[in-house]
Amino acid sequence: MELDNGRTPAETSRNADHLCVLVHGLWGNPSHLNYVASSLRERYSEDRLHILAAKRNAGNFTYDGIEVGGERVAHEVEEALEELAAAGHHITKLSMVGYSLGGLVARYALGLLYARGWLDKLEPVNFTTFVSPHVGVRNPLKGTWGFLWNNVGPLTISTSGKQLFLIDSFRDSGKPLLSVLADPESIFIKALEKFRHRSLYANVVNDRSTIYYTTSLSTTNPFEDLEAVNINYVEGYNSVVIDPDVHILSPKKRIESPPLLSQAQKQLTRLVTEIPFGLFFTAILFIGFPLYLLNSAIQTFRSQRRIRLHEEGILGTAFGRYRVPVFASGVRHAVEEAFEHAGAGHKPDYLSMDDISPEEGKRRLSGRKARAVESKTNASIRDGSSDGASEPLLSSDSDGEDGQEFPTLALTPAQFSIIKSLNSVGFRKYPVYIHNHRHSHAAIIVRVQKAGFDEGKLVIKHWLDQVFEI
Repeated sequence: MELDNGRTPAETSRNADHLCVLVHGLWGNPSHLNYVASSLRERYSEDRLHILAAKRNAGNFTYDGIEVGGERVAHEVEEALEELAAAGHHITKLSMVGYSLGGLVARYALGLLYARGWLDKLEPVNFTTFVSPHVGVRNPLKGTWGFLWNNVGPLTISTSGKQLFLIDSFRDSGKPLLSVLADPESIFIKALEKFRHRSLYANVVNDRSTIYYTTSLSTTNPFEDLEAVNINYVEGYNSVVIDPDVHILSPKKRIESPPLLSQAQKQLTRLVTEIPFGLFFTAILFIGFPLYLLNSAIQTFRSQRRIRLHEEGILGTAFGRYRVPVFASGVRHAVEEAFEHAGAGHKPDYLSMDDISPEEGKRRLSGRKARAVESKTNASIRDGSSDGASEPLLSSDSDGEDGQEFPTLALTPAQFSIIKSLNSVGFRKYPVYIHNHRHSHAAIIVRVQKAGFDEGKLVIKHWLDQVFEI
């Protein structure tokens, strides 16, 4: 086992008592979090912090599902802690950072570590996710396109796809794994509750992998029309990191429609800008996408074989010890680019204000309750209290008729339940506005070093300045 500096525990400083674990996302590898690791190392010396970048879920191994991935990460963490102890280190604190799918894998791994007693031996300090799909990747779309996206999408990434689209059934629970991960009685929620700081960062635009509602645990999207709102940024991180308490200042005043000539010029400019990407997308759709589907079928077959070998312990590590009861008290509640672009090219649907069926009425009520919990927990986390007064996500001088109430997304009852449960635990939430690159999902953590990703450096700086605690 190697730490971020490429050395074994025996070769590193014995002064550090804090281990920070980094978990990459779908199709990823540890190098995707190189900038995060290097930024941590620049801020904290080897004498203060050990960094472990989990690596046993790299590449196509992320097809194998959140459960298997979580077991691998839990094993890596236990192995690291045991090797550090054997080398004379005294680790007393644990932090974990998850990127994209890695945030869900990290939450599963933490539940296992909780069940095995590690979170009683260590002080859980920081838990942070960057653009993680806590509520899955199902798009709130109705009609034919929504049906196709939400039913064909899961078939392309094996077990992970079924779990991300919430069409799986976890063990004997009769519920999707993501619902079990958010069950208040589960070991996964008990683990989250132990952390001193819980935070998340969510892109408000151009994240075609994980859209805002799922990364921010929100039933609404106040950033759907960015031209209609005045965004309130965190001082010192202007134009990138948005204030977690008051996202929106007073809405922009409506102005008369511009002249037809101006509208035509604007549309022409947009068309010219989109032509290169449109041609690329068309080529990928008719040539690359069939190849992608073929590869998906092959990788799904290989993934199923790996999962079987994993469960049989044939891969060299016995993972049976991680098949612990997932409910802390035994209580069960009743029941890359073109593909992403296709899912993001449609506006989301919302629950109707008129002619609401009883089922949709329940969903609307669930959505309101979730927003109330979200607002209250934002204030509680900020103030360090358990019963702080609710804090609006808009400034108090906003005119209600101009958008203080944003429509509720057409999510499923399971998704509303997940949002409510995780907001009850409490996360400090930071929306992020990446302006300079289309691929904000990669830019937010500076997944590779390129000029267009520079705004992500400000995001990581904010995290280290304002959130991460040693």
